[in-house]
Amino acid sequence: MMVAIEHYLAMGGYAVFVWPAFAVAVLIMAALAIDSVAGYRRRLRELALLEGDLP
Repeated sequence: MMVAIEHYLAMGGYAVFVWPAFAVAVLIMAALAIDSVAGYRRRLRELALLEGDLP
């Protein structure tokens, strides 16, 4: 069982390229999600100010 996992994680000898690419993709997706949520909250505050709901 352990050999199969090690073989999978080695990615046929390309692990040195695959795992960093995967990590970069995950970081970019997380940054995009955080930016989207922050932008949504900014727009909600801006809308509340324009409608006069906030001081």
